[in-house]
Amino acid sequence: MNRTLGFAVFSALAFSPAAFADYKVDMNAIDVKGVGASLGSVKITADKGGVVLTPDLKGMPPGDHGFHMHEKANCSAMQKDGKLEPGEGAGAHFDPKKTHKHAGPNGGGHRGDLPALKVGADGTATAPMTVAGLRLKDFTNRSLMVHAGGDNYSDAPKPNGGGGARIACGVVQAGVK
Repeated sequence: MNRTLGFAVFSALAFSPAAFADYKVDMNAIDVKGVGASLGSVKITADKGGVVLTPDLKGMPPGDHGFHMHEKANCSAMQKDGKLEPGEGAGAHFDPKKTHKHAGPNGGGHRGDLPALKVGADGTATAPMTVAGLRLKDFTNRSLMVHAGGDNYSDAPKPNGGGGARIACGVVQAGVK
């Protein structure tokens, strides 16, 4: 193979969606003291037109929980409004287009809105969820966050779906698949 053709093939592969391998994100409980016990993991894989997130979590509070991709790869507790808050190191929901709008998956708002995490009565979450419009590379150096309450995919009556406190977090690290 000549050098020009070899470089063209390398370039096409290196910058194609297939160049981003699946991620396995270790998820941990979080509180004002910082990152705590392991709760399991979430696998992120490419899917036609989007991604599939497959949780394998245990020890979670039963019910629906707000689930989001946050802008920073940091799960630490930080000050917010003069009070130490769990997971604030992750920053806000991933919003590359600066919509400042919480509208749910495919709702035209920020892109960090993921489907609600469904946790069974036994504290496990294993149901895969498909999210259109996101790519594996969108998750690189971000974090996944689980909130204490559900998500109404609106900013009313409370901001960011009303999910409340951040209770679990995992960092999506480049090069860790």
